[in-house]
Amino acid sequence: MTSSMIILLLLAVCLANWPFISSRWFGAFPLKNKHFVHQFTEWLVAYLLVGILAYVLESRAGAAQQQGTTFYVVTIIMFAVFAFPAFSWRYFWHNKHKE
Repeated sequence: MTSSMIILLLLAVCLANWPFISSRWFGAFPLKNKHFVHQFTEWLVAYLLVGILAYVLESRAGAAQQQGTTFYVVTIIMFAVFAFPAFSWRYFWHNKHKE
């Protein structure tokens, strides 16, 4: 595994968890109540950013391979698994102990 792949995976884990940890919209705009719709939108944008970065890195290494639907389903499920720690903290642990 190359260093760019390791950095990409670490970036994917961080960006998948960021929407559920931060109370700001895209890390810049404060929100009074950040709802799941805001978090899901941020999460999808993070998935697209990681996908674009992965495509750029693959193009720099050689010819980029054509991907089918299976590839995108697997990567979005993997991105959801990466986001599970922060999601479970936000919805199962954090709110219960906030009161």
